[in-house]
Amino acid sequence: MTTSAASQGIPATLLVIAKAPIAGFAKTRLTPDFSPREAAQIAAAALLDTLRAVRHSGVRHRMVAWTGDLTRAELSDELSTALGEFDLIPQRGTTFGQRLANAHADASRLGLPVLQIGMDTPQAGPALLAVSATLLLECGDTVLGPASDGGWWALGLTDPRPARTLAEVPMSTDRTGELTREALSRCGCRIRRLPILTDVDTAADALAVAEEHRGHFSRTVEQLRHHAPA
Repeated sequence: MTTSAASQGIPATLLVIAKAPIAGFAKTRLTPDFSPREAAQIAAAALLDTLRAVRHSGVRHRMVAWTGDLTRAELSDELSTALGEFDLIPQRGTTFGQRLANAHADASRLGLPVLQIGMDTPQAGPALLAVSATLLLECGDTVLGPASDGGWWALGLTDPRPARTLAEVPMSTDRTGELTREALSRCGCRIRRLPILTDVDTAADALAVAEEHRGHFSRTVEQLRHHAPA
């Protein structure tokens, strides 16, 4: 693919962990404020903005670890076109932590540092991703982006081996970020901190991020919000 063949840009791999935005499968915590289909539409918009930010970040290699049936996804045509510019790999593992660890291991086979993000922070634009990848290269070790709910939105490693510890960290808790930092520190990682961002998990998160971010995500949230029943 052209992304793998690219010879210019920041010498790193930007890895997106993504799931098909299908009603009842993605962003279920946005209900009941939004219907299951509306929640999936918001997830699709967040993913499209994330993929666009990665494409324009200047990072050399772009990869998506994917799960779910793309043909059943909201905005499937737009997503298929956007994903065509990425190296696509399947997620592997039973738990979310295992899938994160395995995706990082798969991405590291390109031989470059890996910056891993999710599809829940559409406000992480190209400039922030470029700065984060550059900081990873400059520090030569580890970067971690905390999330305001206690989790994390980005993890960058120059040595892929500590990523194995993600399989043992409880995910989706208010201590996930803290426990991830502790686990990485036990592996000898020297961690540089990235800015704190809000993960879009709840309706309140979606409204807050839509206020600070201009893009497909904010337009979708505003449209659905105005059409929601009183």
